[in-house]
Amino acid sequence: MTVAETQKPRRVAAKTIALTLVAGLALTACEGAGTKETIGGASGAVLGGVLGAQVGKGQGQLIAVGLGAVLGALAGSSIGRSLDEVDKMKMSQTTQTALENQPDKATSSWVNPNTGHSGTVTPHETYQTDSGQYCREFTQTVDIGGKEEQAYGTACRQPDGSWKIVS
Repeated sequence: MTVAETQKPRRVAAKTIALTLVAGLALTACEGAGTKETIGGASGAVLGGVLGAQVGKGQGQLIAVGLGAVLGALAGSSIGRSLDEVDKMKMSQTTQTALENQPDKATSSWVNPNTGHSGTVTPHETYQTDSGQYCREFTQTVDIGGKEEQAYGTACRQPDGSWKIVS
């Protein structure tokens, strides 16, 4: 196995953490809770730790949690620094609307003309859990400065009608 092949899973994992944070920000859009970089870093650390907890057992799991938290904080603060409140608002509104109203495989877009940032949300599979909750798998892209990143996730409809990311 080449060095590039061994590093690819790490890059994919780091992107997954960063992009899951973006998707989380889209669905929860914190306003007035602090600077966007701080919010992104803290959210990323928590999310990275949670994702790290899914890896291994015992000492290996503890290391994965720590590494996940560090990577998440770095990725989150970078993305948080790049997205302003209008970006987050447009992304959040588009995500909620797409998950609630769009049929599977129908893409919804958002753009902030002030920053040039844009993105898309595409719901894929819709299903109902054993407990009766509706969930949707989705793809989300964010374009910041001409660099596009993509995330995959699952969101479930809450009793109040909002959608919350569950994975």
